[in-house]
Amino acid sequence: MSINEKENVIFKNPVAYDERVDVADACSTQLGIEFPALVDSIDNSTDTAYTGWPDRIYVIDSDGRIGFKSEPGPFGFKSQLLSEALARVVSSDPGSAGLR
Repeated sequence: MSINEKENVIFKNPVAYDERVDVADACSTQLGIEFPALVDSIDNSTDTAYTGWPDRIYVIDSDGRIGFKSEPGPFGFKSQLLSEALARVVSSDPGSAGLR
């Protein structure tokens, strides 16, 4: 894709988990992403479990439970509902007091 060429994030499709991590690291660096990136297993088990199609936004709490699941996007993405869910998850996590 031309945007990938512009951003210099062109990689062969990884065939092993370590390669996938390397691609994620390189993309995060090249694109200036400043938040942690999570990398799915090579068999895409997380993608399969959370059914990424149609697009959805999930908030996962510190216990690994789903704290929020949006309606299908992009029209189902409601920033106010997401903000409320993030506030609930952060306020219920005793270790997150410094994150507000």
